[in-house]
Amino acid sequence: MTDPRLSFPEVLWIWNHVQGRGTPAHHQRMARWLEERWAARDRGCLLMAFRGSGKSTVVGLFCAWLLAGWPDTRILVLAAEQGLAARMVRNVKRILERHPATPGRKPPHPDQWASDQFTIVRPTESRDPSMVARGITGNITGTRADLIICDDVEVPNTSDTVTKRAHLRARLSELDYVLTPGGVQVYIGTPHAYQSIYAAEPRVEAGETTPFLDGFPRLEIPLLNAAGASAWPGRFSPATVETIRRRQGPNKFASQMQLRPVNLADSRLDPDRLRVYDDALSYSEARGRPVLRLGERRLVSASCWWDPALGDPTRGGDGSVLAALFTAEDGSYWLHRVAYLTASAEGDAPDDAASALCRQVAGILDALHLPAVTVETNGIGRFLPGLLRKALREAGVAAAVVEHASSRAKAQRIVDAFDPVLAERALWAHRSVWESPFIAEMREWRPNGGGHDDGLDAVAGCLASQPVRLGHGAAARASRAGDWRPGAASVTAAETDWRP
Repeated sequence: MTDPRLSFPEVLWIWNHVQGRGTPAHHQRMARWLEERWAARDRGCLLMAFRGSGKSTVVGLFCAWLLAGWPDTRILVLAAEQGLAARMVRNVKRILERHPATPGRKPPHPDQWASDQFTIVRPTESRDPSMVARGITGNITGTRADLIICDDVEVPNTSDTVTKRAHLRARLSELDYVLTPGGVQVYIGTPHAYQSIYAAEPRVEAGETTPFLDGFPRLEIPLLNAAGASAWPGRFSPATVETIRRRQGPNKFASQMQLRPVNLADSRLDPDRLRVYDDALSYSEARGRPVLRLGERRLVSASCWWDPALGDPTRGGDGSVLAALFTAEDGSYWLHRVAYLTASAEGDAPDDAASALCRQVAGILDALHLPAVTVETNGIGRFLPGLLRKALREAGVAAAVVEHASSRAKAQRIVDAFDPVLAERALWAHRSVWESPFIAEMREWRPNGGGHDDGLDAVAGCLASQPVRLGHGAAARASRAGDWRPGAASVTAAETDWRP
């Protein structure tokens, strides 16, 4: 380092000054804390800060500061995916190239300056690079590191089921064999599960007797302090905070911005947060263009989700449910139909029962002017898309069929979809929905219970899926007459002599 007296907070300030940026107070707090942890040589530590706080940026500068002052340091960056880990490595490379306090560290040979690992100019020779990126499932056997950065290793893809959480803990436990004596592990992230690796207390229900990071010093910086003041008022104003809270819902806001994971088992769905309406769909034409309305509200997009089943709900089996959700010009959600479908009469073969369900779905798509339907292909749904396309052709209904295989836990899907709209009372439900079993499902639903939730799952699919609008879906290929979505039109194929 050109000036060994430079502290990490000073290096951070210089970099931000060169980049024409200020240094917010919470970044200075992170910098002082990280420098203290390195000086104390704590075996491990945890930095938790709200999403968008810039914690990964600060930690990247921390790595550059260490390599400049202690060039023999070996750093392993571990993330949920290889690409995420490599992004931090690339960031550190750019800092080493451009920071006034880190001259002469770039190696002369390009092969030592790769995108996912590099070796700086250092006094000793080592088989391990100065910095290397690995995904959580990557091979780290034989790797040795003086500093391990666990950057957002806990994300939904690594923590949304019991099996994934156990696998994550097993992989992280192997880091003890990678870290050198006197080395430091730095965990940075936000909790994505109630049984989080970042939890300060043991999760007894998960079999823990001590927290996973027991004994690790912690620095927690939530977005809002106890008085409700923002940790970064220049970027997260009260209006911005309220927008995030409204869009993400109370559960996600609590975990990702306030660092307080919510126990899924405590979640409830309150149907009294729904709004009721009685308007029927009305189709008309204006200036030669079709228009679909609910009362005086013009509709601009739609989501339709079918969770198929051949079981009998009265005997404990899953029900076959189709949900249709519209979006108006003002962005409001209108749940117009939750149809509990019955297969076929007793004695029919299973394929006949499936065809009967497909004909019912085709009729609903036609009646509600729906441009597309998403079919959940788990279970019997794997062979239904083909049958449904056939039924749509026979009925003359120009609607697209989208296949989707659900991999996340059903309870988590339901909570994530309903939480924001119920918190804001942004979901309207037609009177027919209130008279269906859907409302009883909401009142009786428990994440770990055994009650019916087929209607909830279908509506959650509508809420979570991308609505079809502006000419996407079937209309983009062969628009039926009277397609109501703004911008939807038929496609004319141009003649060309091009050949593949």
